[in-house]
Amino acid sequence: MTVILSTAAVGLSLPMLWQGGLADKAIIRQEGRVFAEIDLKAKRQVSVPGPLGDTLIIVEPGRARVLSDPGPRQYCVRQGWLMRPGEIAICAPNRVSLQITGRTKVYDSISY
Repeated sequence: MTVILSTAAVGLSLPMLWQGGLADKAIIRQEGRVFAEIDLKAKRQVSVPGPLGDTLIIVEPGRARVLSDPGPRQYCVRQGWLMRPGEIAICAPNRVSLQITGRTKVYDSISY
């Protein structure tokens, strides 16, 4: 007997599974050490001190982003919302990073 389970029955889309699964946690690092691990189920703001000033991180259900950073180029702010496991925003001058994790890893390529 063969059982076929559709992604609709599970409530997931094929692209979401292909891209590495569901995001469940945001990990904030300061100076390379874990500053906070935040569940992506609730709304929250975190201010992370760094050598240039405070970096403000916003967490909403299923996503997180760097809202503001005192660094000169603002690359980590321009990353926008991070939603998939493996995505990361690095505020290098202020030594702060935000990474999204999940139950499965994202693959850069496919091997046989």
